[in-house]
Amino acid sequence: MDRQVDLFNSDLQSSPLADRMRPRNLDEVLGQDHLVGPDGVIRAFVERRELPSMIFWGPPGSGKTTMARLLADASEAEMVTFSAVLSGVKEARTVMAEASRRRRLEGLRTVLFVDEIHRFNRAQQDAFLPFVEVGDIVLIGATTENPSFELNRALLSRVKVYILEPLGEDDMTRLLERALSDGDRGLGQIGVNVDSEAIDLIGRLSAGDARQALNHLELAVSLAGADEVGVIDQELVQRVAQRAVAVYDKGKEEHFNLISALHKSVRNSDVDASLYWLGRMLEGGADPRFVVRRMLRMASEDIGMADPKALEQVSAAAHAVEHMGMPECELALAQAVVYLALAQKSNAIYKAYGAVKREVADRPGPAIPMAIRNAPTALMKDAGYGEGYRYAHDEPSGVSEMQCLPDELEGVTFYRPTDHGWEHRIGERLREIAKLKKRS
Repeated sequence: MDRQVDLFNSDLQSSPLADRMRPRNLDEVLGQDHLVGPDGVIRAFVERRELPSMIFWGPPGSGKTTMARLLADASEAEMVTFSAVLSGVKEARTVMAEASRRRRLEGLRTVLFVDEIHRFNRAQQDAFLPFVEVGDIVLIGATTENPSFELNRALLSRVKVYILEPLGEDDMTRLLERALSDGDRGLGQIGVNVDSEAIDLIGRLSAGDARQALNHLELAVSLAGADEVGVIDQELVQRVAQRAVAVYDKGKEEHFNLISALHKSVRNSDVDASLYWLGRMLEGGADPRFVVRRMLRMASEDIGMADPKALEQVSAAAHAVEHMGMPECELALAQAVVYLALAQKSNAIYKAYGAVKREVADRPGPAIPMAIRNAPTALMKDAGYGEGYRYAHDEPSGVSEMQCLPDELEGVTFYRPTDHGWEHRIGERLREIAKLKKRS
């Protein structure tokens, strides 16, 4: 809906809108019903005034700091906010020593909120352990990175990890409309017409980040006033937001989640999803060489001999990546990923080589049959090297019954083609070869 307000003789409040609109209670927290809903564990902690040490893991703007503040307020504990970006472990020890003194002399609990806790290396994280262990501090950490990878096991064993989700588009719309209608903290007393499509666009461009959405809205309102524009529409929002950057964190968890999504979409023959995840990576700044390397793997792991041309298509795309780079190579990659998604699928090559690897690991050195050993010298020939070798081209059928596997593996089958695509014909060829061997 449109909001009618008079902007032009009013000033924006001094503090940023995102700070003013920070939720004051759990009912105002959006997008985290699994934690703050009627059966949510964070709501239960607040209602019972319990305060265990915990880690909030979630994307930017999902409410990690907000929930830490609400927990501290509910428990009537003093909260000390500490940024691992701006300060080091030495300062953290000073804060924790003061918390220990306060608890011993005054009986007061201290919540130590550590933002970006993953910035401390694993050795530095040990500094928190003794204070958490004896209860001198309640540690609440916030991180955008996977705690399983970024926090040491000793610290993880002493805290609970709660996962926050990015806000959905409906939540973003509610957030923005709340900011527009709130006369005390928001923009309810500052006026501009904001059409519903502009609100939806801000929500989409903010990629689940509440702070970014409110910042976009505030800038759009400010720009509308400066330009004496009577309405905030999609065009003005685009001017404010400029080009939205796809959500991607090179080398971090989202990087691997995205390549996993691409691989599994190709495997499932979902063309549109495959193109989408490819675009998310490339537009987010992924190295196209990494992407095409993984696509080469897909061509063999998930397609293999069901469509041998798949590997050729991706190899051509890899050539384009090396010789053109981005953005020129993006269409070659798109073409290749569409081919992979549409191709007949088979994991027979993947399974066959996996079986070979297991066999080699279990039995590393069975003797090579004499018939197929190299025999460049008379001494080696006298020792039996090459004895019994049959030259396939001299055989009427082009195939001999000569044993090429070690004795211990005689009769073992590693490669079992499917009936998909070319592998159906390969299966027929294998059965034909087996018959020819018996005749030779």
